[in-house]
Order: sequence, then C-alpha cells, then structure tokens
Amino acid sequence: MREHGLSLLDWGKEAETLRQRLGWLHRGLGAPWPDVSDQALLDRLEDWLLPFLSGTASFSAINSGTLSAGLMSLVPHDLQRKVDALAPTHFDAPSGSHVPIRYDGEWPVLAIRVQELFGLDRHPAIANGTVPLTLELLSPAHRPIQTTRDLPGFWRGSWADVRTDMRGRYPKHVWPENPLLAAATSRAKPRGT
Repeated sequence: MREHGLSLLDWGKEAETLRQRLGWLHRGLGAPWPDVSDQALLDRLEDWLLPFLSGTASFSAINSGTLSAGLMSLVPHDLQRKVDALAPTHFDAPSGSHVPIRYDGEWPVLAIRVQELFGLDRHPAIANGTVPLTLELLSPAHRPIQTTRDLPGFWRGSWADVRTDMRGRYPKHVWPENPLLAAATSRAKPRGT
C-alpha cells in the first residue's frame, strides 16, 4: 500500500465522506484533529488500519465500515462525539429537507434550491455557528443560480434580480418579493394558483 497508495482501498461513500469531514476539521480547526491526507495516512497505517484488519487477505475485502472505524480511531476519544456536531453530514433546511454538506473543497458547501431557504434570516453555519457554509443556491431544476457566504445579504441585494429571472423561467414556483416572510418549500405552487 505504501508503494501504490490509498487508491488500492475501496473507500465507499461512508468512509470517503468521513475522511473529507475529518480533513476539513484538521484544515479548518487544526490540532488536535488528525491529518487524514494521503501521506499522513500512509505514514500511520499501523495506527489506523492494521488494528482493524481481521485476517483480510485482499485490499478489496476491506470494507468502508472498517476504513471508517480506522479513521475514527485517529480522533482523540474526547472529540469523537463532537465530529457530528462540528462537521455534520447534512443540513436540515427550513423546508424540511435533509440536504448533504460537501467537504471536498476548502470550505464546506451546501448545494440547495433557493426556495428551501425562504424565511431563513441568518446564514447557515457549522462548527457551533463559527464557520459559514458556502451556499450554492440552485434553481428548481438544480442549476446553479448564485454562490454566497452571506444569505441575508443575498436576500437584501441580488435576490430582486434573481427573482425576476427565475419567475420567467420557472413560473410554476413561488418567487416572493420578500423571501424572509415566505414559507420555505421544496415544491412547486399548488395547481390553479
């Protein structure tokens, strides 16, 4: 593995997501969150992977759960419960949707349809409210409209232009003048309205 790298492992979605979250915690919050970069993991194979291998004879037999358990073993015990609170996997939108958060870039990203944030007057954040999510605001067709790290500023500023454009493209959806007073929704307008 040291010769050919971590790509020999079948990370799966669960382990890859955990690795991205831990990587962001290390980059964003620093020590004592562990470095889970390729080189750091290769240097510490005996610490995080070897103890979780139970007679596995091939790399393909190492499953995502084993890799996740190994990665979590690198997190100091007193911080293991804080992973979900500081770097959650999902955001609970005002619309009721459970939207995944991506940790594959410099900042955590939430790609969400803009109507699902109606009524929200503060910017979504993680790490006990200290790190704002980068919002990729999407149209009803899940196409990017705008990226922001200041939702209240978006509502006060460029929302009027976005609203005008979106009303023409998606007339079956609600586009209120004041999104702070509108109810969040993941649906189109009811028929006949």
